[in-house]
Amino acid sequence: MKAVTETNFRFPGQTGYYKGKIRDVYTIDNERMLMVVTDRISAFDVVLPRGIPYKGQVLNQIAAKFLDATADIVPNWKTATPDPMVTAGIFCAPFKVEMVIRGYLCGHAWREYKQGKRSLCGVPMPHGMKENQAFPEPIITPTTKAMIGHDEDISREEILAQGLVSRRDYEILEDYTRQLFKRGSDMARDKGLILVDTKYEFGLANGRIYLIDEIHTPDSSRYFYLDGYAERLAAGQPQKQLSKEFVREWLMENGFNGQPGQSIPEMDDEFIREVSDRYIELYENITGEKFIKTPTGDIGQRIEENCRHFLQSAP
Repeated sequence: MKAVTETNFRFPGQTGYYKGKIRDVYTIDNERMLMVVTDRISAFDVVLPRGIPYKGQVLNQIAAKFLDATADIVPNWKTATPDPMVTAGIFCAPFKVEMVIRGYLCGHAWREYKQGKRSLCGVPMPHGMKENQAFPEPIITPTTKAMIGHDEDISREEILAQGLVSRRDYEILEDYTRQLFKRGSDMARDKGLILVDTKYEFGLANGRIYLIDEIHTPDSSRYFYLDGYAERLAAGQPQKQLSKEFVREWLMENGFNGQPGQSIPEMDDEFIREVSDRYIELYENITGEKFIKTPTGDIGQRIEENCRHFLQSAP
């Protein structure tokens, strides 16, 4: 099982390159982008030392599906998928915040809640809630978009006061976020899943707001199985979920939660296979389609050839 953890291509017309936690982004002629979704995996804003086979393909294909399924709500940056691990699209200047929306009290929100906090990003959370319980209405809890290190919680008021986003644009981002979450939740429920929380990123191109990056993938979202949710909640039992949370839990059980001085535990082959299988499981559950593994020969060469062919043939 091979994993792609790094790319370093030089494409015709390339004017920029950015290496994110998971994605390698190539700017072409300052107008187009090629986003390679690698098999890198991160947790607690730290890139882990080993890649997960097929993870990049899973993320890229889920994101492409949901970008297409939400294009009537907000225009998005995607124009093509030249390779199972690559999306091509419009170059956008990203807003400096990520729009996180939560329908249920879990993950980071629950960790804050059980410490006694009843407000997250300036948004009140009701008293007396249980872990994994639905909020009366989904709440938007933005974060800063850090180039390095940790993203930080930030309130709507702080975003506006710091001028990170104009008031007009921020109101549009909030509206898009709620509409996208509603669409994603409806699509998940049709597949027997609950979209618990997720994040969206937006950018500007020619004065127009676009949805960018990924959407509704296991790296940006958390899903519960609908069947048995109410019974598990009533019994105080953990929810059966499809997300990257199990990786975070494994790390915490092995003494790592991203704090300075901590060592990342060894990820053996068995754990790597388990994580890969979990990503494929989510793909098949959320899309309702069988996952087709692409050949794992020289994956880097395949990606480069497909991207070069696309650039030569694209107008």
